[in-house]
Amino acid sequence: MSLTVRTIAESEWSTYSDVLYEAFNSSYPPELRERWRELTEFDRTIAAFDGDLAVGGAQILSFSMTVPGGPIPVAGVTSVGVLPSHRRRGVLTALMTRQLHDLHEGRGEAVAALYASEAGIYGRFGYGRAADALSFRIPTHRSAFTRSAPTDPALRLRVADPAKSLAGLARVYDSVRPARPGLYARSEAYWRAEILPDTEHDRGGMGPLRCLIAEDAAGPRGYALFRVRAGWDEHVVPDGEVRLLELFACDPAAYALVWRGVLDRDLCAVVHAGRRPVDDPITHLLAEPRQLNAVWVDDLWIRLVDVDRALAARAYAAPADLVIEVEDELCPWNAGRWRLKAAGGQAWCGRGDAPADLTLPVGVLGAAYLGGRPLRAAADAGLVREHRDGALRELSAAMAWDPAPWGCRVF
Repeated sequence: MSLTVRTIAESEWSTYSDVLYEAFNSSYPPELRERWRELTEFDRTIAAFDGDLAVGGAQILSFSMTVPGGPIPVAGVTSVGVLPSHRRRGVLTALMTRQLHDLHEGRGEAVAALYASEAGIYGRFGYGRAADALSFRIPTHRSAFTRSAPTDPALRLRVADPAKSLAGLARVYDSVRPARPGLYARSEAYWRAEILPDTEHDRGGMGPLRCLIAEDAAGPRGYALFRVRAGWDEHVVPDGEVRLLELFACDPAAYALVWRGVLDRDLCAVVHAGRRPVDDPITHLLAEPRQLNAVWVDDLWIRLVDVDRALAARAYAAPADLVIEVEDELCPWNAGRWRLKAAGGQAWCGRGDAPADLTLPVGVLGAAYLGGRPLRAAADAGLVREHRDGALRELSAAMAWDPAPWGCRVF
């Protein structure tokens, strides 16, 4: 195999997309390909070629993503795949290595993020599992709230056309995004291409995209986007399913009202809510929390492209002053000792000459980066070595953050 990795031209889009569709066992209609093409940044889209044959590809989407302390530029890695005929031949390694070297050498984003199609793939490229999510399957007849659930008589619930409600939905989302690590900014093009489309392919056997908005006289304060699969069982008892796609609210009362609108949907027996945050308030609102039937899944994976720039870019929950020895075979510029100083809302990271206080792989540091992964468990698993008593607790406390990280939608 003669392997070459390079960026693609827009004229090569059809060939490139064919490779990815084959890699993911997918078949998409032309309108979906066109939506994907419109979001593609061709100068950040690479393909691997065996001679003249395209055999793999990967993209980066330019995001502004919230990290502890506020938003920073993040490279959103997506559409990574290799033809079945060329797997386990170094193609994926070549693609991932090229991406990271391009980011470093071009002084691009210091942090990369992705969603993993398989959780076992990306750890070997220095990505760490930085966020988790919960999926709920809630029987509607067991979904009563506690008596203390918040209410606001100024609020009303309105059924809305999703496509005509973009401005209001974006207003709510943008009010929530700055406080939640992992959420990323959505352009109008992204809303229309990824969040609001409603073709038969998007429906996936469910009904059309539906929207509920909680609002007062000043405008929207919360919303839910969902689909419904109507149905009746053999006894002609309604057993429809609500598939909740996303739910955001600016305040507790709006949040509770939108959830009630989803859970009280007529003729539906169950609400399936995938990829909710691990600290979702619904876990406190439901009178019988066991009825959430929660299932844990991994959410965002984070890779520190440049350790010094990445660590200096975020805020810290507690003071810290320590030397971290980072292990990073794929990106040797990260390997070695770094001194991190965080105090008074400011952070600095640079090369350190003093003995290391602790040693850890770059993937463990990436897993802790968004504030949702305490370091003690990694140490107990043998992944972190502490050289100074208290250093592990110091770094873990500093990197912790509330609320928990969560990306919501796969990009």
